[in-house]
Amino acid sequence: MTRTIVLTGATGGLGRKAAEEFAARGHSLALLDRNQDKLDVLTRDLNLPDERLLSSALDLRDAEAVRATAEAVAAKFGGAHALIHLVGGWVGGKTLVEGDAKDLDFMLGQHVWTTFHLFQAFAPQLVENGWGRVIVVSSPTVSNPIAKRGLYNAAKAAQENLVLTFDTEMKEHGVTANILQVRAIDEDHTGKGTTPDEIVAAMMYLVSEEAGKVNKARIPLY
Repeated sequence: MTRTIVLTGATGGLGRKAAEEFAARGHSLALLDRNQDKLDVLTRDLNLPDERLLSSALDLRDAEAVRATAEAVAAKFGGAHALIHLVGGWVGGKTLVEGDAKDLDFMLGQHVWTTFHLFQAFAPQLVENGWGRVIVVSSPTVSNPIAKRGLYNAAKAAQENLVLTFDTEMKEHGVTANILQVRAIDEDHTGKGTTPDEIVAAMMYLVSEEAGKVNKARIPLY
């Protein structure tokens, strides 16, 4: 069965790979990113018919912008079935004592506020459809902190908590939410991380009908 997939961070290496694979499987795509030029390139390369594609350049930290995009998705596709949240961002290399409060604000904005706004905007569509999948990518260092990653880990820990809580609150509506853990995304296939192909393969399973009982999981891909 074909679905409508909302994909954030769509123009990154992982986002592009996910968009290509979901498109190849016949799904409709709502591609979200901050960079309009990169979105234009991606939509051109995907070469999908207009009825299967929507793109939106926005800042996911802006609640009104996210809500407007969700309304556009509902108007075009009748609502979303899956939310794949791939917006990244990392600040590290300093101890907590050395860290800057502005860096913590940035991390919270990237990982916590974006997730919160997406959940508030798209949850009604998932509930109405009676079926949904939510996936985010995180790191194993969130549950096993190491030095000089404190600001990143704090924000990702809060994001993970939002995801797992969302799963609990949405389970009765046929919606699952899961976390894929990777140490590093190995776009160049150096063997030192998890490749986009490997991560996207896990996404394909989680979005399938067969993965309906996989929920509230932190899935290690490292």
